[in-house]
Amino acid sequence: MYFTMNSNKMFFMFILIFSTMISISSNTWFGCWIGLEINLLSFIPLISNSNNLLMSEASLKYFLTQSIASINFLFIILLKLIMMKNYELNNLILIMINSSLLMKMGAAPFHFWFPNIVEGMTWFNNFILMSWQKITPMILLSYNFNKNFLIIVIILNVLIGAISGLNQTSLRKLMAFSSINNMGWMIFSIMISENLWLFYFLMYTFLISIMCFFFYMLNMYFINQLFINNMKFMIKMNLLINFLSLGGLPPFIGFTPKWIIINFLMVNQYYLITFIFIMMSLIIIFFYIRILYSSLMFNYLKMKWLKIFIKNNLMFLMNFLSFISISGMILSTFLYL
Repeated sequence: MYFTMNSNKMFFMFILIFSTMISISSNTWFGCWIGLEINLLSFIPLISNSNNLLMSEASLKYFLTQSIASINFLFIILLKLIMMKNYELNNLILIMINSSLLMKMGAAPFHFWFPNIVEGMTWFNNFILMSWQKITPMILLSYNFNKNFLIIVIILNVLIGAISGLNQTSLRKLMAFSSINNMGWMIFSIMISENLWLFYFLMYTFLISIMCFFFYMLNMYFINQLFINNMKFMIKMNLLINFLSLGGLPPFIGFTPKWIIINFLMVNQYYLITFIFIMMSLIIIFFYIRILYSSLMFNYLKMKWLKIFIKNNLMFLMNFLSFISISGMILSTFLYL
């Protein structure tokens, strides 16, 4: 594993995984809340670093926002027990439970904390935040949700994730808004079927892990580093393939779960939502292509002392991961056979 991790970090990683299992296997709301609290307390030591002010600030912001969401969640489940026989307030309580879970995962319109915290963390911690930390709130959201409220949330996620990423220069913030956009797709997939959500989540986790691994290996945090650093052409091509796959361009593997969701939307005559989903995906692909076109085609003043060398075995791994992204063409062909 190329992300350095000591025994303490490994212990907290184990607790993090264990806390998710507690939440998703619990048969009471209180048990779910306990799992969420253990998850929060195990993730804080992973992201905090006394030698780095940005990481310390990120851990403090994360703790405060997650604590507020947890307090809301606990208050609402207690209110639900008290008001169990009052059917008039059921919808309102349901919306409040959904809101606290959406705040937990950093979904719009409760995403105010997400890009700022992402900016102060390492690529490995970002990967955990964008993938594993979304499992528990998503599963809990699928137990009990208000359909009309979630459709509004889904549209907001897709819109904010696409439009806010247009003027970003930080790669971490770009990945954060891409994650918010993908959350819209994931929430809709979990409303359709848990199996479809699992398929979409695994695909998204695979793609985001490739991007975080690439940026970690290349030590990149800002877009201008793609222009000024001396990189081999093959590295840029690998980035191009995986960026487009993450955006959901048809020949690549990232398009496959989106195709299934679009197919479901069209069959059930959700034409407006389908139009919004496709248009926002085009915007995301547009700003990915804009970055990559500039780095591939334009001549910049290259800094000779910033020449990037990657070992042959790591280069082989990068090429192999890119090949898997291209293999979506084959997977899509045999999907409905």
